[in-house]
Amino acid sequence: MIGFSYAGRDPALLERILPVVDVLEVTPDDLVTVVGDEIRLDDVLVDHLRELSGQTTIVVHGVGLSIGSYDGCSSTYLRLLGDLLERVDIAWHSEHLGYTTVDRSYLGAMFALPRTPEVLDLLVARVEDIRRRFGLPFLLENVAGLLPDPGGDWRPAAFLNELAARCGCGLLLDVYNLRCDAINQGLDIDAFLDELNLELVGEVHVAGGIRRRHLQLDVHSRLTTPETVALADAVRAGRPGLPVTFELLPQAVQLIGHEAIATELANLALVSEVA
Repeated sequence: MIGFSYAGRDPALLERILPVVDVLEVTPDDLVTVVGDEIRLDDVLVDHLRELSGQTTIVVHGVGLSIGSYDGCSSTYLRLLGDLLERVDIAWHSEHLGYTTVDRSYLGAMFALPRTPEVLDLLVARVEDIRRRFGLPFLLENVAGLLPDPGGDWRPAAFLNELAARCGCGLLLDVYNLRCDAINQGLDIDAFLDELNLELVGEVHVAGGIRRRHLQLDVHSRLTTPETVALADAVRAGRPGLPVTFELLPQAVQLIGHEAIATELANLALVSEVA
């Protein structure tokens, strides 16, 4: 299964990619409009998604939940997600395992969490609440660390295994983020994948980004590289139905072009068939 992160508002791109994708991944944060002081879903975009759900699988990938913030998840995101699930048939939803706010102030980036018992307890309670509230499969994604590794009582893969075992969530494995951490922090990807329980992985993300000075950035603005695709292949080996989603920021669509995006998706599909 091949997916693409679609932000709406680009029918020409949608027409080009629909023949080559099985999954459209949408973000509630992208589907909003502002009415007065209220952020709400854009009815036109949501109605279009509901029509598309009869043609392809729709899944949700959040950005704004901030599941790891000490002072709580975003109530606005949870409200938007609930509204979307009431109106569109969604197969599963996912979110980043990190935080974007402190004291309700937006930090401007996503940050990784320390792997401590206190953080694990906080996450387990929140995931269990989300799973009860929405009743859909819920996946958590490893984020790329912008700062030095926060450390903790578990190695990165072991922490993901423990979290999923305790709260029943699945994992969304972003292999481009693994490459960022390998370049920026020296993560041993082979050791990480050997330790991770790959049966917990319900979706794989691939992307391409940019390098600024010594940092490889998790900015989805380029096509994938062979190294990233090879990592995705290693994860989905023996699991031909595992969804692999190519992520691209809407701002980068014009830079890459519709035809190149469709070709990238078709190539990923061919590799998937071989795998």
